[in-house]
Amino acid sequence: MLASDDKLKKKLLRLLVLLCTGAVGAGGAPRHKAVGDDPTMAAPGNMTRPHEEHQYLELVREILEEGEHRPDRTGTGTYSVFAPRPLKFSLNRDGTPILPLLTTKRVFLKAVVAELLWFIEANTSSLALSEAGVKIWDGNGSREFLDSVGLSHREVGDLGPVYGFQWRHFGAEYKDAKTDYTGQGVDQLADVIDKLKNKPYDRRIIMSAWNPKDLKSMALPPCHMFAQFYVSYPRAKRSANGAAAANGNSNGGTNGDKQKGHLHCQLYQRSCDMGLGVPFNIASYALLTHMLAHVCDLVPGSLTHVMGDAHVYLDHVDALEEQMKREPRDFPELEITREKGGSIDGWKAEEFVVKGYNPHKPIPMKMSV
Repeated sequence: MLASDDKLKKKLLRLLVLLCTGAVGAGGAPRHKAVGDDPTMAAPGNMTRPHEEHQYLELVREILEEGEHRPDRTGTGTYSVFAPRPLKFSLNRDGTPILPLLTTKRVFLKAVVAELLWFIEANTSSLALSEAGVKIWDGNGSREFLDSVGLSHREVGDLGPVYGFQWRHFGAEYKDAKTDYTGQGVDQLADVIDKLKNKPYDRRIIMSAWNPKDLKSMALPPCHMFAQFYVSYPRAKRSANGAAAANGNSNGGTNGDKQKGHLHCQLYQRSCDMGLGVPFNIASYALLTHMLAHVCDLVPGSLTHVMGDAHVYLDHVDALEEQMKREPRDFPELEITREKGGSIDGWKAEEFVVKGYNPHKPIPMKMSV
């Protein structure tokens, strides 16, 4: 247990983080920050703005100190809080694309990229990832696990209509991982891209992996289940009545002053494994937002991570306590070598160049299946 004076110091640090990230006002009241706000702006006065990774570390600390002890599906047990304050990460710094890859432990970037491209190609077999050296879905695709959730008719590795299937074929009838579903169902990802390009003010730029009809057919229902995208034009002029003065341009600029929109993503995740899953999910949706910005000729803006059940597995407590002692380092820069525009399909891992990632050493944590 932390000593009382240490607890006070940590609470003061937490308040400082909240003040400087805009989560609360100066009086301690919650503050709802506008999406167009620049999360990289300096803190008021002479305060040094805390590293954005402190949001994650402070949430872990809050869960360990105040979380409810709850049983869970895996039988491991957790400390849990519900609906904590969202985490917000900037995706660019002074025009340079940034990837919020946590630095207080090494995040398995190869797996983040491989899984995201696997989602985008609507692959539903864990074998494809496993053959590439990414084993994160092996447990859920095993014979033992599939049998345990009533999917004994499935071949090993066939996870059912999980994330990628819902992103690209929502509503189609799932048969197996080998079937070609071209043209079937709703391609939500293509719809997102079309709206970002042609209807950037649309309030329905949404992609959902949560399909109640298909949940029982999935090896694991989606944890990160819903994403909404928003294009902002920070320099757009306002008319006397407060409306954006677009002067005929759909991008909020004036004629002859066409500016690029800034792409923001808000992710809702129902079940949040703070030790293993959340660092991975932050990087994955940040990377997806960068990809969409690249395809749609937008500027990467921010990622807001909204959580439902945020929990720490009991067998991760020691590892996370060690991680919380570490000081965050600069997030790395991201370069995409692929030509601007083009398709969201057919990307290769080597087209993502991450520069300056210098994390602390890895901290082993067991995955609960």
